[in-house]
Amino acid sequence: MVLNLKLEKITLPGIEFKRPFIVSGPCSAETETQVLETARRLVKYNVSVFRAGIWKPRTRPDSFEGLGSVALPWLKKVREETGLYTITEVANAWHVKEAIDNGIDILWIGARTTANPFAVQELANAIKGLNIPVFIKNPINPDIELWIGAIERINKAGIKRIVAVHRGFSSYGVSHFRNIPQWEIPIELKRRIPDIPLLTDPSHICGSRELLYGVSQKAMDLNFDGLFIESHIDPENALSDKDQQITPEELGELLNRLVLRKTKITNHRLIDKLTELRKQIDYFDDEMMMIFEKRMKVSEVIGENKKKSNITILQPQRWNDILEKRMKMGTRMGLSQEFVAKIFRAIHQESINRQNKVMN
Repeated sequence: MVLNLKLEKITLPGIEFKRPFIVSGPCSAETETQVLETARRLVKYNVSVFRAGIWKPRTRPDSFEGLGSVALPWLKKVREETGLYTITEVANAWHVKEAIDNGIDILWIGARTTANPFAVQELANAIKGLNIPVFIKNPINPDIELWIGAIERINKAGIKRIVAVHRGFSSYGVSHFRNIPQWEIPIELKRRIPDIPLLTDPSHICGSRELLYGVSQKAMDLNFDGLFIESHIDPENALSDKDQQITPEELGELLNRLVLRKTKITNHRLIDKLTELRKQIDYFDDEMMMIFEKRMKVSEVIGENKKKSNITILQPQRWNDILEKRMKMGTRMGLSQEFVAKIFRAIHQESINRQNKVMN
């Protein structure tokens, strides 16, 4: 379902919201010198908005949690001296008041806050009546309804200039990402809210500066609108998230390397070729749907036989054999194990649902 929200294009005097729209600056505002020097060096690289954390919601209490309101005037100086618009994270009504009183141009709602509808509603109440853009990061858990719910709450407060920020999702286990991108979730968000601008935060996805370019390029290839990326004049000595920050000059190099592909197809030969290939895709999709239908009918018959013999639905060894066999087959066919596992887990779950319906 496509949602019909009351959204407007992001307009800020003196800048144009066009790809790639770049938001950059340090994870945390640490000193006035650090903030101003970072901003002065960022101006050279087509950065539109300067970001800095004032209040930092850290996982552990002994971590650096930001300097608080004392650092807000530094962002005001950034705006006055460089012309860069400023943005900071807010997590409660008091943060909103402090930020607005100190001339912050844009507010962002962080992942931990987005996951809490009570906190989002408090922010919506505090923001109501203000004419200010709000950027909303995805919740820490992979729940698109929470993300959409936060967007709707802020929109119902009268805020029409909203930007969604994809920063990845927490997961348990080993990964080379700090937060798993799960690109399918922001893609689905864009499908359901087509008019919302969408940025990617490669810093929080990667957790490591070595991975930043690859994630940034993928975001551009997926036609996202820009990047929300951390930069610092001295990353190695940053008080928070030092491994994922880069210098303004390194940001400039990253942006220069980005390949910005066309968003619309105008070549008629290419249109014809893609139309032909898409017809083939549609044919294969139709075939798969019919095969799925046949497979599920067999699953229902299996369920009937299990019911007659009073046997449980789940047979772990059989399921393990199916998954191992198809993973090996997928590898031989050039399909990723992640893809094959997702497909067959979904098929298996639907089979369980069908058998459960038959047996109960």
